[in-house]
Amino acid sequence: MTTSGEGEAAGPGPVIIRFQEVTKVYRGELFKKESVALRGVSLEVQEGEIFGIIGRNGAGKSTSIKILMGFVKHSGGRVSLSGREPYEAKCHMGLGYLPESPCLYQHLTITDHLKFAAAIANIPNSEIKPRIAQILQRVGLGQAAGIKIKKFSKGMTQRAALAYALLHDPDLLILDEPMSGLDPFGRQMVIDIINDYRERNKTVLFCSHILTDVERICDRIGVMNRGRIIKIMRPDEIPPTT
Repeated sequence: MTTSGEGEAAGPGPVIIRFQEVTKVYRGELFKKESVALRGVSLEVQEGEIFGIIGRNGAGKSTSIKILMGFVKHSGGRVSLSGREPYEAKCHMGLGYLPESPCLYQHLTITDHLKFAAAIANIPNSEIKPRIAQILQRVGLGQAAGIKIKKFSKGMTQRAALAYALLHDPDLLILDEPMSGLDPFGRQMVIDIINDYRERNKTVLFCSHILTDVERICDRIGVMNRGRIIKIMRPDEIPPTT
């Protein structure tokens, strides 16, 4: 994939994700003030692009993803996912999502979770067992297939949630702080998975508050601050640190 020009989209592929002057205001209750989370966010992510959003905690990264997933309604502007409103069920069929704080059923095993995910994704019965074994191996949980989630460490829980997102081999992967809780081997695993998506011309959007996470693997990076995308750049345009 190639990029050209400061802030320009990468490659000639169709636009998969589009934000146009998106705002989000959380209304205050009783005597509480309104909270403005997004202030006119605009960006485009094209098919086959690896796009990272970098910003401090509270910058608006997770709110943007929640709007894109249809979990939260934006207050103004327009949002589209493969040309559809994010609240349409069809636009989520080829999508894999890793939330910032994965919520898994503590008394189920990771295999139980993945069987449920396979049923939702309509994976043929004959493919479910080998697919689960393959994805558990890929995220480093091959030896944990029968262990209940309540016995998992934070890093293992993060790997389990990633396996859930990857099971149906989605064309679009949305990752919110995917490196959270992972050791160096786990972080490299995420990088390898994203690079595999690049090689297969699949699309990845992910958020992080750590610059090195995004500059290593992204085609473009959107810098977010106080609810705004203040700059979109390529990794080679990032000023050197001193």
